[in-house]
This record gives sequence, C-alpha cells and structure tokens, in this order.
Amino acid sequence: MCGIVGYIGKRNAIPIVMDGLRRLEYRGYDSAGLAVLTPEGQLQLRKEAGKLVNLDRLLAQEPVQGTVAIGHTRWATHGPPCRRNAHPHPSPDGQLVVVQNGIVENFQELRQELEAQGYTFRSDTDTEVISHLVHRHYTNGASGDLPRAVREAVARLRGPSAIVVFSHAEPDKLVVARLGNAGGVAIGKGEGESFVASDIPALLGYTRQVLFLDNGQMAIVRPGQVEVMDFDGRPVTKEETVIQWDAEAAEKGEYAHFMQKEIFEQGQSVTATLRQRLDFQRNQVRLESLNLSPEAIRRLSKLHIVACGTSYYAGLVGKFLIEHLARIPVEVDYGSEFRYREPILGRDQMVLAITQSGETVDTLAALEEARSQGAFTAAIVNVVGSQADRVCDGVIHMQAGPEIGVASTKAFTTSLVDLFLLAVYLGQHRGALADRQVAELVQEVTRLPGLIGELLAEVRRSGRIQQVAQEYFQCNNFLYLGRGIQYPIALEGALKLKEISYIHAEGYPAGEMKHGPIALIDEQMPTVVVAPQGRVYEKMVSQIEQVKARQGKVIAVANQGDGYVAGKADAILPIPAIHEMLAPVLAVIPLQLLAYEIALLRGTDVDQPRNLAKSVTVE
Repeated sequence: MCGIVGYIGKRNAIPIVMDGLRRLEYRGYDSAGLAVLTPEGQLQLRKEAGKLVNLDRLLAQEPVQGTVAIGHTRWATHGPPCRRNAHPHPSPDGQLVVVQNGIVENFQELRQELEAQGYTFRSDTDTEVISHLVHRHYTNGASGDLPRAVREAVARLRGPSAIVVFSHAEPDKLVVARLGNAGGVAIGKGEGESFVASDIPALLGYTRQVLFLDNGQMAIVRPGQVEVMDFDGRPVTKEETVIQWDAEAAEKGEYAHFMQKEIFEQGQSVTATLRQRLDFQRNQVRLESLNLSPEAIRRLSKLHIVACGTSYYAGLVGKFLIEHLARIPVEVDYGSEFRYREPILGRDQMVLAITQSGETVDTLAALEEARSQGAFTAAIVNVVGSQADRVCDGVIHMQAGPEIGVASTKAFTTSLVDLFLLAVYLGQHRGALADRQVAELVQEVTRLPGLIGELLAEVRRSGRIQQVAQEYFQCNNFLYLGRGIQYPIALEGALKLKEISYIHAEGYPAGEMKHGPIALIDEQMPTVVVAPQGRVYEKMVSQIEQVKARQGKVIAVANQGDGYVAGKADAILPIPAIHEMLAPVLAVIPLQLLAYEIALLRGTDVDQPRNLAKSVTVE
C-alpha cells in the first residue's frame, strides 16, 4: 500500500524522487523518507513522520543531493508511524538500504535468528529484517554481489513483498525484486537514466516506456538499462509497455480535488471505454481482448465475480446485468474471502476480477485460486500492464485514465459500463438476446456519455447538491436504500459518504428495511432513496412513504420530471431517464457529488481520507 520511487542516472535524484512520491500520495501513507548516494559516495537518509511536507521541511534544513536515490511513503503495518519506523531502512553498518511494499509474515522468526547472530534492530518494522538479511548475505557468501545477496535474502521471506535495494559499494545499480502479489513494480527507461515506482503516475513526467515485474522476478536497474531475471538468476525477457496516459492527465488542473476532477471526467471515461467496442454496422458488442471464443461462451455454466470495496459493488450490479442479459448464473465474492471458502470451480466456469489498479492483493490471490482449479480467468482492470492484466486469460480495460482520488468514482462507472458490455457480449453469443434487443442496447449505451454530460452540467448550473449538503452535513448517520439493480448503488453511495466524510452510513436493499433498519428512522437520520423509474419503482415509492410516515427526511435520486417523488421527498437529485440496465451509471453520480460536498463542509481530506489507501497490496 506504500509508495516506492527510485532513480538512477545523471540528474539530481532528490527532486525526481520527491515528485514521484507526491504523485503516489493517493496510495495512503503516514511517514516518508528517502536515501541518496552523495557525490562523495556516502549513503544519506532523510526520514520523517507524517505528510511529505514534513520531509520537504527536513530536506530544506538538511539539504542533500546525488544521482542515485530511493524514496518511500509508508502505510504502517508493523510498528506505529514515527521517524524510526519510516523507510528506507539501512543495514547496521550503513552500507546498504532497503524499501519495501508488503509484509514479511515470518519476520519474528527471522528477527530472532538475526538477533542471535548479533544484529541490532532500531525499528519495530518487518522491513528491517530484509536489510539485515541482505547485509548478512552480502558480507558472507555473496560478498560483493548485491543481486545475489538479494536473491538469497528473498528466498528466506514468506509473504508478499516488493523491495528495492542499493549499496554505496555498487553505485551503478538498483536491485528490485517482487515476491508474491505485493503491489506493482514498474521500471521506466529513459536516455541514460532509469526509474522505479510502485505505480505508473510516478513515472509519467519522465518516461512512458515501462516494464513490469511479475511474482518471482527481480531486476538490476542501471542508467538506461534493465536486466530482468528469476530468483535463480536465469535471464527473463520482458516486453515494454508504452503507457498511453500523460502527466497532465494525473494533475488536478482547474479542479479543487482529484475526486472532483474524476467525477467530472466520467463522460470522457465512459466514451473511452465504449470506443472500438461497438460495431454499429452489425449492432453488436466487440470484446476480442476477452479471448473467449463463441463456443467457449456457450459452454459457460457459471461466472464468479471477485472484487474488493467499490469494485465489489460494481460486481453486484454485474450480477444483475449478466444474469438478466446473458442468462448465466453469477456469484459475487469479496476477493478477501473467495479462496478461504474453498470454492468449487471448473473449466466451464469464468472467474472475473474487477480491480482498478490490477494489484489488489486479495483479488490477485482469488485469481490464483481460480487458475489452480482450471477456471477461465478474466479481469476488468484500468492499469495496462498490471499484475491482473498480465496473469488473466482475458481482459477488458476500463480506459478510465489515471484515478488518483482514493475514493473511486470514474473507475466505478467505467466498470459498470464494461460489465454491461460483457453482459450483452455474452448474451449475443449465447442466443439469450435477439438481434433487435442487442441493437436496442447498443444504441442505448451510446446515449450514456451525453446524458452524463447533461447531468453534470445541470449540477453545476443549479447548485442543488451543494444546497442539499448544506442542509444535512451535520448529521452523523445516513441510511441508503435501493432495490433491484439499484441496491448496489445504495451500498456504493453509503461507502462514498463513509470514506471521505467519516459519517456513519449504511446501505440496504429497500425490501429489508422492515427487517430492522426501520427502527433507526427519525428526524435526525436522513434516508437517501435511489428510485429511478423501472420494474421496482412502485416498491421504492412505498419505501419513501414509510420513511415519511415516521418523520424521516428523504433525499431521493429520481428521474427528471418525476413529480410524485419530488412531491414526497425533502430533496430531489434528478437524473436523466435511460434503459433500466444502464440507470445505475447515472444514479451513482449524484451520490458521489453529495459525499464530496458534505466532506468539503466537514473539512476532511477528500483525496486522501484517513487510514485509507488507493491500492490495498497487503492483507
């Protein structure tokens, strides 16, 4: 979950590393540090607890420079956030330093072993075990061979880890290793310089030529050169990926926050995910990247969706879409629970992961379980070249562009659109949809970007969501209700409010309200009702009546021009009318904006909520 940045080349490394760490702040962190090799050949460390501004201040007080450096933002796992626990961690003699993303599951055993050999630990972290292990091997059997020392140290580790090591004795290289699914390792090449990062945005200002390490691989990174090998030292050939994003796409521009920018980018991101996937001559969906033949599609007996957080709620929408349009049974699992329930899979089943980063550790572990049982694996993923992108049999790229805000917005809506496309694609090949139905759905989804634009323009023009936020931002509890395909949108709306405003909020299927939650309703707890017109519209109207009968306040997401709901609700958040299977994409946008505006009024950190990280790469 941490951020890692490394540089080796001819330029002063400090500004480059600090810039990269700033671009990775969204990943979540509570301390930061860097190590640099000075022109005099000394390893200098600068570390500080808290935000990067504290490290900036320390660097201003104690300036340092050099052409080789590694930096790190730490999200605490072992030991509290403080300077001594911040990375990088040096060996006892200061000869080498290590940064890590991951967890050393057997660190207690290794620590006791190293302490018995005379090693002294200065921190509470598991990472310091790695620096001491590398040092032990470097000064003994692998004397003078840093890559070998790293290989031998990694062989002792259990648990997922991505590490970067460098030594003042070998100033011409950084050694990078990836063990398990501990988040991404991206290596970028430039003219006479190289870069290492745990995520792409850190590299965008410097290079778009990137290669990614897989589990069990390591790299020797020199200025403008990268040599990849496995943990036995055998060479590995890696293809470079050309990243299509640019640095400007990862900047806030005119917006106050990344989250606000990403909400207002949803028309473009949906357009991008539709591009080249709709065949208007034949009125069909094209998903060649799924790598699933029509025969294999017809053989599918079941589909499992695995995801975490917001992506899990997208998966719940996907269940409605795929079962309704393709008539394939679908189960939706949290990635963190899937393998522990010992699922029964087979070659006629698909396991579909939804992951913005492609590096979510629990989701990757679920994919490993699926592969071990012979199931077809696929991913809806935003980051090209990520682990999920590389290991799956098929893939659907979100095309959302970089999403920096921790609370996902445009990745959620593009996931919904990709799931809709997948449902239609499976339905057309299985004969579950008639040609005219496919044509209708293809035409309907093309309306979506324009309707998103209309919705967002109305929001700007009317200021209605700011007004609703002003009315309710001091409330400490919210209830969100939805039914049918809109039930997961209620869950997602509640999650957004929790994530960025720290207000307690619960999402429920509206039909369950009388089975407990109705006891909570009073004048102090607003109920947000997702009620666009559709098959369960009358049921939702009944829920509004029941809330109002108990003096509850109702904020309703409803179709524009719905006079009945507008007359009953205390506040209305209108959305344009569209096909029921696509309405969730529009319905969630006012809920994203409501959470955003309430968070602003409560003074919270919108883009970097406390305790959260964008990519969860450790269990």
